[in-house]
Amino acid sequence: MSDTVAAIEQDVAAVGRIQAVPSLLRVLCETTGMGFAVVARVTDTSWTACAVQDDIAFGLLPGGQLELDSTFCKEVREARHEIVIEHASRDPVYGSHSTPRRYSIEGYISVPIILPDGEFFGTLCAIDRRPAALPPRVVNTFKLFAELIAVQLDNERRHERDRAQLLDVEQTGDLREQFIAVLGHDLRNPLAAIAACSQLLSRKARDPEAVSHLSTRIGANVKRMSALIDDVLDFARGRLGSGISIHAAPVTDLERSLAAVVAELQDTHPEREIEATIDIPTAVHCDRNRIQQLLSNLLANALTHGAPDCEVKVGARVVGADLEIEVLNHGEPVPPASMDKIFAPFWRQSTSTRREGLGLGLYICDQIAKAHAGSLRLSSSLADGTRFTAVLPLAGPPVEAGAGAD
Repeated sequence: MSDTVAAIEQDVAAVGRIQAVPSLLRVLCETTGMGFAVVARVTDTSWTACAVQDDIAFGLLPGGQLELDSTFCKEVREARHEIVIEHASRDPVYGSHSTPRRYSIEGYISVPIILPDGEFFGTLCAIDRRPAALPPRVVNTFKLFAELIAVQLDNERRHERDRAQLLDVEQTGDLREQFIAVLGHDLRNPLAAIAACSQLLSRKARDPEAVSHLSTRIGANVKRMSALIDDVLDFARGRLGSGISIHAAPVTDLERSLAAVVAELQDTHPEREIEATIDIPTAVHCDRNRIQQLLSNLLANALTHGAPDCEVKVGARVVGADLEIEVLNHGEPVPPASMDKIFAPFWRQSTSTRREGLGLGLYICDQIAKAHAGSLRLSSSLADGTRFTAVLPLAGPPVEAGAGAD
């Protein structure tokens, strides 16, 4: 059972959704005369309150935690058996235990909550500062309530899995529809241009200048189609679970390779100002082509969405054990509501009026960074501009990641 913050929050929420739990805790307190009852999630390292009935101002709320070693629940977890103490200060077994003294309690009961599949979830506990009468029938009531909570928790987990699967199916359906619609639209445009150029070529076969111009247009559209197809293939690999493929090797002249990317995009955007500062004095274990693709996509995105009268800045430098590649543009910032969507496939920035490509460029950049055991970060504000920063370890991805990527 996971001890992560997210896992704990999920289990606290799951218990909170069981409508019967507050009533069960009240019944236990009224039946035993004890002032505090709790459903606790207990792992081998943590104790967390999931639901609480507190009539003695013990001060613990749902989500609150106690040191595991300061409770009896560690013993309950290990033995999978209840602990019952009616009068702690006189108890021959637990009279010298630190827990009753630490929390000033005399009456105590804790029974395990074990899910139908045998997983230990936690405990159902009650305490009081006064001695408590806990005969077998009361202990059995605790056990029955613990079994009821376990069944309800199992049902909650099943429902959550079903909801997640349904959501995944719906998202996959939406993605498929987007994919077909966008791909059909974006591939049809260059195909139409090639067809038109072909017709014009047949009419202007004797005009060398016109033929040369049309040939250039055909080449540009073929290149655009090829880029679209490459993006589609990369997207398909990522969605199928194999991830972006990389072939990492030591690259001693990555500085030159990235400068070539900047030069190529400067040639295709002569009206834009690009300032590049690239300083990589050491070898980088990476896939040269993929790193060039990452920078090309980030720079093309900045030129597309950045303010046309502002320069775009490109930086590449070694920082500690990492290579940082950065692209900065100015203009309308990415809206806060879109920050968590920008690396999703087919996403397009709502502040931009331009619609180019499939909307896969940033998704592929993110996948390339992850394939290199790195990350891609975004910050965006009107004052500081929109900055994408790829952080990649100089040593490259772990061997197992590299092997899987190939």
